[in-house]
Amino acid sequence: MSFSYIDLFAGIGGFHAALGALGGDLTLAVELDEAARETYKRNWGVDPEHDVVEMAGPRLEEIGHHSVLAGGFPCQPFSKSGRQRGMEERRGQLFTEIVKILKRYRPPLVVLENVRNIAGPRQQSTWREVIGGLREAGYRVSATPCVISPHRLSPTVGGAPQSRDRVYIMGTYVGERAVRDVHVEPSVARVPDLSWSPDAWDLLQQIVDPDESVEHSRYRFSSEEREWLDVWNDFLRRTRDIRLPGFPLWSTYWSDDAVVDPDAPRWKQVLEQKNIDFYCDHRSIIRAWLRANPRLNSFPLSRQKLEWQAQDSPRDLDQCLLHLRPSGIRAKKLTYSPALVAMAQTPLIGPLGRRMSPREAARLQGFPDWFQLDHQPDSRSFKQLGNAINIGVAYFAIRRHVARDADLIAEQGGQSLVDAVLASPDLPVIRRP
Repeated sequence: MSFSYIDLFAGIGGFHAALGALGGDLTLAVELDEAARETYKRNWGVDPEHDVVEMAGPRLEEIGHHSVLAGGFPCQPFSKSGRQRGMEERRGQLFTEIVKILKRYRPPLVVLENVRNIAGPRQQSTWREVIGGLREAGYRVSATPCVISPHRLSPTVGGAPQSRDRVYIMGTYVGERAVRDVHVEPSVARVPDLSWSPDAWDLLQQIVDPDESVEHSRYRFSSEEREWLDVWNDFLRRTRDIRLPGFPLWSTYWSDDAVVDPDAPRWKQVLEQKNIDFYCDHRSIIRAWLRANPRLNSFPLSRQKLEWQAQDSPRDLDQCLLHLRPSGIRAKKLTYSPALVAMAQTPLIGPLGRRMSPREAARLQGFPDWFQLDHQPDSRSFKQLGNAINIGVAYFAIRRHVARDADLIAEQGGQSLVDAVLASPDLPVIRRP
């Protein structure tokens, strides 16, 4: 049993891994980024085409029939970290190239992935355009976003310890009735398994390599980073009997003459006032800490801020998972990681005194240990992994959707797709070429 699929905006092959594990055979991959194409070719033995616009235009007839169209179309126009220009940006308009291919070939199943914000308040018109475009092309699709994160899935079905909400847009071809069949529920619930608790994850046991197996000198904390953490650890020790607030701690507002900036946005004014109040409530402890750590004032402004999100963990940054973010030093429990992003915000593993390695980050995304990344700089690997889809989530979502719509998919010539997916195991077994 097998079925054919095409992999658009293919990145380094997350959909390739998931669909291959479901029994699929690739007939076309397309990826614009040269470095990502090299990683794809090195690992999957396929050299992707370069340009989706060209494939959907003058080379449309070369694509050939397929059972599944998959693609993580560009997220930057919709991401909160960007300008959120949506369909006004050229990359945001690449969705229309997908629709051209769907209208020509009518594969029984389309699976698209993007950031959660594509269905957010500022992108309502974009979301309507995406859903409307798919329905016009003949696809039965839910207007309610299907939002899934790997940390909400049990490890028995492909979950991983990473909080990474992504929208999966899954459509089944039904023809003209798609524009009338609009009352469709998402094929995966927001919390797909109520019996699984994300707090049960353990990064050190499930993702992180033993320290001796990692080239420690490449990833260890710098002396500057060590100083930042030591100063804030002193703060945590001095305030161990104080309940820390949930808002970010901004030491730049911890002085007797601090005032709220009248020209700041309202949200920032609120945080400034909260920090001033926190200082006033604990003035003697904070002033003693400031006197003992005058070097704090020489830190970059983002390192004069602490976001304590480790709840009841020991007051020790060396026992936390850390992110050095533009908004401050963020400390979390060593259960699951924040989302990998395509920027230089590699998680720091406090107990090991080092950054997460690309191999460990690849595991967070579901890539097998044989997946090769060592042909390129680590920064490029992290960028590619931050842009990748999570394999376990894609595998889980497609299985759920095909199981629900099995009869409809079979009616459209997708019986081999249904048979292969329903026969697949709970966990993806990723095929090595």
